[in-house]
Amino acid sequence: MVREAPQTPADHSGVRTVEDRLSKIETLLVALVQRQQFQDWYDIEEFARLVDKAPFTVREWARHGRIRAEKRRSGRGAHASWVVSHAELQRYRREGLLPCRSY
Repeated sequence: MVREAPQTPADHSGVRTVEDRLSKIETLLVALVQRQQFQDWYDIEEFARLVDKAPFTVREWARHGRIRAEKRRSGRGAHASWVVSHAELQRYRREGLLPCRSY
């Protein structure tokens, strides 16, 4: 008859370390999946977060035609808000800002 040795606190610490690492991996996988998902349209705040810019900057780009954006009614008041398509996000990431419009 073979008896198992009693577990010591050191044995538990190894299990706890593996559980901690697995938890971190799960968190990173969730973040990766969320980053891979996309929407058809992004509001200015979402677009700004995706391109690591301030919402004010992105709003100014839209206003000056440096990115292709549309004004849409959002249901949050009398004024329409800017939205940017996923296709424009991809174009911006490949090519950058559109040239300045001449007035």
